[in-house]
Parts: sequence; C-alpha cells; structure tokens
Amino acid sequence: MTLFELYERHINPGLAGLLRFTGLDKVESHAEGVYVWDTEGKRYLDFLGLYGTLSLGHRHPRVVAAVKAQLERMPMSVRVLISEPTTRLAARLAELAPRGLSMVYFGNSGAEGVEAALKFARFYTGKPGFITTEGGYHGKTLGALSVTPREPYQQPARPLLPGVTVVPFGDAKAIEEAIGPDTAAVIVEPIQGEGGIRVPPEGYLREVRRITQEKGVLLIADEVQTGLGRTGRFWAVDWEGVEPDILVSAKALGGGVMPISATLCRPEILSIYKSEPLIHSSTFGGNPLAAAAALVALQVIEEENLPQRALEQGQYLLAGLAQVQRAYPEFIQEVRGRGLMVGLEFSDADIGAVVVAELASRGVLTAFGLNNPKVVRLEPPLIVEKSHIDQALEALSEALKATQLAFEGVL
Repeated sequence: MTLFELYERHINPGLAGLLRFTGLDKVESHAEGVYVWDTEGKRYLDFLGLYGTLSLGHRHPRVVAAVKAQLERMPMSVRVLISEPTTRLAARLAELAPRGLSMVYFGNSGAEGVEAALKFARFYTGKPGFITTEGGYHGKTLGALSVTPREPYQQPARPLLPGVTVVPFGDAKAIEEAIGPDTAAVIVEPIQGEGGIRVPPEGYLREVRRITQEKGVLLIADEVQTGLGRTGRFWAVDWEGVEPDILVSAKALGGGVMPISATLCRPEILSIYKSEPLIHSSTFGGNPLAAAAALVALQVIEEENLPQRALEQGQYLLAGLAQVQRAYPEFIQEVRGRGLMVGLEFSDADIGAVVVAELASRGVLTAFGLNNPKVVRLEPPLIVEKSHIDQALEALSEALKATQLAFEGVL
C-alpha cells in the first residue's frame, strides 16, 4: 500500500480525494526558501505558504539554528519554573504590539488563540455575547467555530456557543445596530483570509473601534493570517491606526518552523490571573522551542524589513494579475488584496478548482478559500523575488489557457 493510500485510509479520505483531483496526490520530501520538492523529485513554487504561515519561507536558517540551539538546552518547560525564551518573547511582543497590549497568553494555533480571546472577553466583561462577520474565519474548535459562520462546518457540531450575532463584513453600522446589553466583544479580521481575501472599505476598522469604545464593548482583532508584515504593515490594524483590546497572532509567528499563537491583551483584561492564575493554561503553549523560533522570526521580519518587501512585491504581483485578468475576463471576476495577501475570484468554484490543478501540474502551489471556494488565494513567502512572481504569472496564464480549453462549449 502506498503512503498516499495509507493517508486516505487512516487520516482523511475526503481530502485525499480532493488532492487526487488537483493532481497533488504526492508525498512531500523537503523544502527550502520558496520551493518544495515531492518524493518523485518534482519542484514546486510555494505560492500558498501554508496559508500565510511561511512568511520567512521554508526552513529559514536563523530560525532553524535557534530551534536547534534551544533543543540542546531544554525543549520543553517544566512549567513550575520560568522559561527564559517564553518570557523574552512576551516582552518583545508587548513592544511590537499596538499600544496598550502588554499582556500575552501563548497557545499553539490560531484557533487556540481565538478561544483564549473569547474566554478572556467573557471573564472581563461578564457578558456572553459576540458579534462576528459574514465570511469571517476564526478557527474550527468549538468556540472559534461559533464565530466562524460557515454552515457546512457549523451544522454537524451544533449546538455552538449561544449569543453570537453575524453581520455583513465591512458594514460598521450593522455592528453598531447589533450591539446589545449582553455583547462582550466584536471579533473581526482586518482583511478576511478564508472569506476570500476581502479588504473592507477604508475607515471601516476605525469606525468599528469608535463604536466599540463608545458602547463599552471589546474589539478583538484576529491577525492570525494578516499580522507580522503580510499586508505591508507589521499589523494590518496599523493601516488605520487602530488599537484593539485583544489581538490574536499565530501562523507566521513561529517562523515557519514551530507552531505558536499569542493572544495579546490590555492588562486589565487579564486581571483575573491575579486571583485565578491557572484559570486558562496550555501545557505546550509558548514552549521554549516555539518561543525561540518566534523571537528570531520577529528579528528577521524587522531586520529584513519584510512588511515593506511584502508591500512592494505585492504591488508587482497585483499589477501582473490585473494583466492576466484582462486576458481572461470570462474567468477572473476580480483581483484583490493587500501586500502579499492576494485573491483571485473566479466566476465559478469549479473553474477555480481546475486552475489550482493546472497550476500544480506546472509546479505552482495555491489553494482556494475555505469560506469562499470561488477565490484562489496567493500568499507566497515575504522573501519572494520578482523572478518567482514572473514564474507564477506565466504558469497562471498557461493554466487559464488549459482551463479555457477544458471548459470550451460548457460556459
């Protein structure tokens, strides 16, 4: 039995079928920088970047070295003594965070970070309700799923958290009208990722911040995918100078080597720790290996000015994609994004799926949005060069030409 067949039998048969359809029924072998190789020796240009995780590329040498060094010292904390890398990471994040976010809780994933944010909001306000947005994606654990309004994911897990109100994304007035006496917090992505790389109208976040402050409601910024330079600013909320009450970071925080999340809060929100220090905790959250990776990842992001690089390379990518769109207007409805967080919305999800498969056959990895399968997202490492972008654009043009032939007489 092949390794892929073992995966299909023992892990996820449905995903295995999807991978087979897209021509990705392969086994990954190794990776470096912007490239991945399978066990058959084929090289792929990674324009998915583990859904925005690999901002520094695969196996960044400084991050790998930091993890190796920490592994030789102490890979896991005993938890009854203080971990040096974990503590130094918390202090550094507090320095880099929007003003006022000086307390940090560490988890292992974006969903864990969101779970913590929801609990902290309830602890602090004593209220149960949350407002989230259509198309928003905050994770698939039970609490995070409750504020991720996608019916196919939610329905089999019901009942979810009560008191969640869903409003249109980009509509600050709808948030204002939805806030009630039981609302603890509003949770929002500065740019929706899985919702299809949706950029809200200018001023939206500022208005949401004003409304939540006036109403005495917390604002949770989910920067799991948008943070750490991805959109051309260190945090995506920086585009509008917004200072949330809670900010969730993950994905790229581990430097593409270790999983870690950080839930950053104003100190008063975590005042409950003074009387109940173990009310929310994680055995592996912020472990020394992950913290060592994150510390160096933050250094690399700053020293190599990756936010500015994301902005410049993103403008180049968007300009190239606009040219491709003009050549295939019947397929591509819209090109949008900010920095190196870019989406192509196709006229039909099936067309997008075929394009993903055709790109894979040409050695370029992409994927569609989990909350919007009509959108193929492009989130390459922030170290990507223009030559890599040119390679991806050429592959996309060829993929669209092949898709056009496949759908000839159908559309």
